[in-house]
Amino acid sequence: MKRCPECSREYDNTMMFCLDDGAELLYGPAPMDGLATAILHTTDSVGDAPTRAQNHTREQTAILPSGISDVRNRGFDKRTLAVPLLVVIISLGVYLGYQYLGSNSNQIESIAVMPFVNESGNSDNEYLSDGMTETLISSLSQLQNLNVKARSSVFRYKGKEIDLQKIAAELNVQAILTGRIAQRGEQLIFNSELVDAKTENVIWSETYSRKQSDLVSLQSQIARDVSNKLRTKLSGAEQNQIAKNYTTNTEAYQLYLKGRYYWNKRTEADIKRSIGYFNQAVALDSTYALAYAGLADAYQVLPSYTDDPPAEETYPKARAAAQKALEIDATLAEPHAALGVVLHEYEWNFAESEKEFKRAIELNPNYASAHQWYGEYLMSMGRFDEAIAETKRAQQLDPLSLIINTMVGNAYFTARRYDDAIAQYLKTLEIDPNFSKTYRNLATAYIEKGMYKEAIEANRKRGLLNDIPPEQVAKRAAALKEAYQKLGARGYWQKVFELEQEEARKRNTEISQSNLAEFQIRLGNREQALDLLEKAFEKRDPNLAGSKTDPVWDPLRTDPRFQDLLRRIGLPQ
Repeated sequence: MKRCPECSREYDNTMMFCLDDGAELLYGPAPMDGLATAILHTTDSVGDAPTRAQNHTREQTAILPSGISDVRNRGFDKRTLAVPLLVVIISLGVYLGYQYLGSNSNQIESIAVMPFVNESGNSDNEYLSDGMTETLISSLSQLQNLNVKARSSVFRYKGKEIDLQKIAAELNVQAILTGRIAQRGEQLIFNSELVDAKTENVIWSETYSRKQSDLVSLQSQIARDVSNKLRTKLSGAEQNQIAKNYTTNTEAYQLYLKGRYYWNKRTEADIKRSIGYFNQAVALDSTYALAYAGLADAYQVLPSYTDDPPAEETYPKARAAAQKALEIDATLAEPHAALGVVLHEYEWNFAESEKEFKRAIELNPNYASAHQWYGEYLMSMGRFDEAIAETKRAQQLDPLSLIINTMVGNAYFTARRYDDAIAQYLKTLEIDPNFSKTYRNLATAYIEKGMYKEAIEANRKRGLLNDIPPEQVAKRAAALKEAYQKLGARGYWQKVFELEQEEARKRNTEISQSNLAEFQIRLGNREQALDLLEKAFEKRDPNLAGSKTDPVWDPLRTDPRFQDLLRRIGLPQ
């Protein structure tokens, strides 16, 4: 008779394996000693069930003694031994394959969340698909050692046909998450798919159907599900962060998404519109920290686009909103970074500014904007190598961001590495030849190299992108070329000054004191330039934060009045 070593069921000698558990059958009574007994022995305490690892070990090792038992009892027979050996080989192969694939499936260290597709048939819901994308990017960014590509890079692919392998190569990621959102009355249907970018195999997919009133919990569930597929185990802090809902008010959440939708458009009108949505969100939920963080971001970037309202109004509002957000939740990276900008550009409290930037990066190392703004701070301090490294780190996180790529060029520019700056600006324009801010900075770099013809051409392209009538752009470029040909650099700057004054009169606006000072220093009028810088200091002109390192002020470096100005601003000497 044969007996199963696992369940002790007896079988006819013609049987090879147990019909209940598949174990190979042994001759004679159940083993009590020798090799088989040693292998089947367990150290479990009485009443304890064997662990999964112990069961797995037994399944692997129990195969061998049966084959050995057969050889001992019946003599060596190749055919008899072939089956158990084959089982061993197959089992070992399956085990090793599982271990290999299992370990590799947990090795995803970089991901791009593609813009979710709005399938609702209503363009007014675009804020929802965009907002859900950005929210998920923000949530996944909280995971340590996971590189999550920033919003501005992935949104370069919005509305385009997706080639997963091409995108993965361009963004240098291992996995790509795609999603589609449809709205049917009050019902939201969200389809998501996580794909291995190298093999294009689907790692995970899911369809969610929720009422619109459950939107807040839906985005948290999606974040948890995706993160669980990326990692075998999350830390307690990561689990809490992923599951965190910043508001339970669905309407407030939707208003916040609308605010971020317009803030990301980065035009004067859209930033002002975003402020309205953020204010509505906090009116509905006064404890909504993210909405206050959105307000802080909107107010702190607004001076880069307009002087209306003036900087002395917008920066204090940005500070107040950031502080309110941090009172509610001090672990948010965004308000720390926004506060860092205010302290750097407006309050000139440089030591505290650096602390805020470092704290933001500590809380969220994947927050590309924090690295960018910290890089700008380092430029102002004259710490050029650090500035280049920090802006490049932002570029790694957000490789297709036009403003971040431009800031890498600015880091080279402030370090007086003009050729490198020009090369970087040109690379940025390869990503998008329609980004006007890069043309402005490119023109400035050309001027420092004495390449005025190239600067005029760069500014001509910039003018066309800023919706200035083509005939007006052409007229301006021709006037500058003529002035440069006749009187060189001085003639060029005199004509620029005249044209800017004319434009200001037409718009009924004023040229900032720091810009007027630049015109004077370009024209060689040092004392007039210093007088205007004093007026800029009284108004806390944000441009003065960079006066220590901006090449335009190089002719004033040794002047005692300028050195005293830097001291009063608080810049390191």
